[in-house]
Amino acid sequence: MNLTRALIALTVTGITMLWMSGAGSPSWAAAPQPPQIIVKDFMFQPMSLIVTAGATVTWINKDDEPHSVKSETGLFSSGAMDTNESYSFRFEKPGTYHFTCTLHPRMTGTIVVQ
Repeated sequence: MNLTRALIALTVTGITMLWMSGAGSPSWAAAPQPPQIIVKDFMFQPMSLIVTAGATVTWINKDDEPHSVKSETGLFSSGAMDTNESYSFRFEKPGTYHFTCTLHPRMTGTIVVQ
């Protein structure tokens, strides 16, 4: 009988210690951030981005001037985006995609889809 009580006490103590250490609580991993390119200071940030096939990339204009995103091949084109507007495109096929701002042609970037 004393052995049973001792085992119960040890079990309760162990469970309590695990609970207090956080080992017994569920941990939730943050969802991965979707790929984004920030348009600011007349630049695409980052200028190059690597994504997997099927990923959707979002460009967000954080500049005080309108900007656009257009691929060299014409596969995607945002039209003019004002401040805080965004444009998204889903890249289905692997490859290298170059893009520019049609309003400011020196602004260029690259998406590599694997």
